[in-house]
Amino acid sequence: MKISRLGVRPTAKLRAALALSCCVLAATPRRSFSQDLPQAPTPNPAVLRAPGGVVVEQAAAGPLSLGLDDAIERGMRLNLQQLLYQQNERAVHGEILTVGNNLLPTLTAQLQTGTQEINLAAMGFKPSTFAAIGPTLGLGDFSLAEIVKVSTTSAQLNVSQQLFNLPAYYFYRAAQKAEVVAELSTKLGRGDIALRVGTTYLRAIADAAQITNAQALERADDVVLRQAKDSHDAGVGTHLDVLRAQVQLQTQQQVRISAENTFAKDKIALTRLIGLPADQEITLTDTVPFSELTTLTQPEALKLAFTRRKDYLQLEAQLEVSERSAKAVKYQRLPTLALGGYYGVLGETRGLYHGDYVAEGKLQFPIFQEASLRGEGEVANAQISRNHAQIANLRVTIDQQIRSSMLDVQSSAELVKVARSNVDLSTQELKDATDRFTSGVTDNLPVVEAQATLAAAQTNQVESEYQYNQSKLSLARNIGVVETQYKSYLGQ
Repeated sequence: MKISRLGVRPTAKLRAALALSCCVLAATPRRSFSQDLPQAPTPNPAVLRAPGGVVVEQAAAGPLSLGLDDAIERGMRLNLQQLLYQQNERAVHGEILTVGNNLLPTLTAQLQTGTQEINLAAMGFKPSTFAAIGPTLGLGDFSLAEIVKVSTTSAQLNVSQQLFNLPAYYFYRAAQKAEVVAELSTKLGRGDIALRVGTTYLRAIADAAQITNAQALERADDVVLRQAKDSHDAGVGTHLDVLRAQVQLQTQQQVRISAENTFAKDKIALTRLIGLPADQEITLTDTVPFSELTTLTQPEALKLAFTRRKDYLQLEAQLEVSERSAKAVKYQRLPTLALGGYYGVLGETRGLYHGDYVAEGKLQFPIFQEASLRGEGEVANAQISRNHAQIANLRVTIDQQIRSSMLDVQSSAELVKVARSNVDLSTQELKDATDRFTSGVTDNLPVVEAQATLAAAQTNQVESEYQYNQSKLSLARNIGVVETQYKSYLGQ
């Protein structure tokens, strides 16, 4: 219809093509709407990629089984601070490439073409001037246009190279050592995360142990309450025994509810520490570890710490960075030698081209820069003195930390032994009091008191075991081996 309105008749070939198209469409089998669309990808709710390629884990459908090894591994991989350390390491590596490029040859290619329109009269080249000069030079009479249009094209290859530049070389060496500092920062972060995750995990399983003890005592209180009611109904017990048993049962229920709430909050703190969403349900698969730790002697531990502590090694590497930077500043008084130039062709576009090159050497001396160089030297030397002071102070701090950690391990180990013995005695006391109450020898007041004593003893045992394990992790951290040897120190 559109063709006929324009006054153009369809040709025979066009009519044949249209007819063939209609036949093909008619012969093509119809497909449903769902078949025309591509299959939608199966969503993965456990992983979400944020802008910048950051992987954000989503809450899984069911509880996630989590052991201590899994928790520490996830923390080292997904903790925000560790991710920041890794990106800082990448940034330092990029800066090293930038600084190192100053020592490498620089090679660039350049291609340029353009057209210019020049007013020769405005530049002083008037036709009358050439008319007067032409016969003198034997050129005869000739005319020259005032406006000239020129099209030129050039192609060249540029190169430059530093032949002698000690400051640039030592700045590059300093940058190389700065990368070691960044790597040690990442490893230092791994140790911090291992300590934090391990401590939080131990705290959570200690909470679980508190819940187990509270539930056991709650069941025992319920039995005592039923016995008090049975004795009261039989006429051999008093109503005071029933009230006392009810108060003890409700008190123990409060203890259990509080322990469950603390356990839930500590699990949330653990999930966030290892990069999981706060609503992710987790199931702790490890129990409270306990084993005697055969510690090193204090001199052996101190010697090992000076070779394994990442913060100490980081300060030593930083000192070397400062010393190399100071050398670079010192050598700025020396001359620098560089070579540069280019080679290419230049000519009129669509015309003849001719070779074009430049080769040059550059020798540069610093003059009247002594004040600036002295100032930079003072700054570099001050940084070196600062690093020496920090290293000396950290050596004393490491000694103090190791001594304190060893004392904590020894005292907490003794506390665990006393707490376990106290639990055994309190259990026996409760058993004897329960037997006396069941036999009708006395009322249930000794039973209630014995239960309270046992509850306090169990709480002390759980706390002392947690403190013992936490002190062993702290000792490993102060020696500098927590991220690799935490299992050995916990006795897993």
